[in-house]
Amino acid sequence: MSLKSLTITKHSILPGFGLTMGFTMLYLGLLVLIPLSTIILNAFGMGWPHFWEVITAPRLVASYKLSFGASLIAASINAVFGLLVAWVLVRYSFPGKRIIDGLVDLPFALPTAVAGITLTTLYAPNGWIGQYLALLGIKGAYSPLGIVIALTFIGLPFVVRMVQPVLQTLDREVEEAAASLGASRLQTFTKVIFPEVLPALLTGFALAFARALGEYGSVVFISGNMPMRTEITPLLIMTKLEQYDYTGASAIAAVMLIVSFILLFLINILQWWQSKRHG
Repeated sequence: MSLKSLTITKHSILPGFGLTMGFTMLYLGLLVLIPLSTIILNAFGMGWPHFWEVITAPRLVASYKLSFGASLIAASINAVFGLLVAWVLVRYSFPGKRIIDGLVDLPFALPTAVAGITLTTLYAPNGWIGQYLALLGIKGAYSPLGIVIALTFIGLPFVVRMVQPVLQTLDREVEEAAASLGASRLQTFTKVIFPEVLPALLTGFALAFARALGEYGSVVFISGNMPMRTEITPLLIMTKLEQYDYTGASAIAAVMLIVSFILLFLINILQWWQSKRHG
């Protein structure tokens, strides 16, 4: 068989590339690229001085600090406890394991408004958990703490589902070899296991952080929406829209969009790093 026929056979394994690629680009263009480009055009069409004035307003800057700070804290919490949950689900067998594994995905399936109302009920000053926090002088709902709680709730599955497959594929013989060479359990974890899990953990952290930045439904109820104190950036976008200030809403959305693109770029780098390490 000639080299030319081999080449033709190789490229004909998955026929229809041109057609499917065309449909893919059309689909992404209609649902993703065109709407996002419209936001950018509306935002920068208002002129740079006005755009800068809108996105640097004191009320909006306060929402940036709260949104980014609360998202960072929530993602960091999820990185620690998400790793712990994934470890327990992979390494141990116990009654109800399948139920707990299914509950991890509950924030994906639960409507965000329902999650917000439920968390507000629990952490309000007279709620089941909030009443005990109030005795300690801690305000759960209607405070930045409540926002962190809501963002932690919706971000946990990202870390667990990223780390879990990596833990499942780890070779136990490597750990046994480390133990046979005199390594303690802590040394085995820090020198053998954690370096393998780290890329997936960082990816899960970035996904949880990105998801928290754009969260609205579960936060709007528990935050209390007090100006300069508990207002998140997505809420101010909705406020602009309710005031028919579409250019102002587009300006704020453009800032969040740029940040999301940066996070997406970092996530892709982490995934490339992970695939290269395991390749």
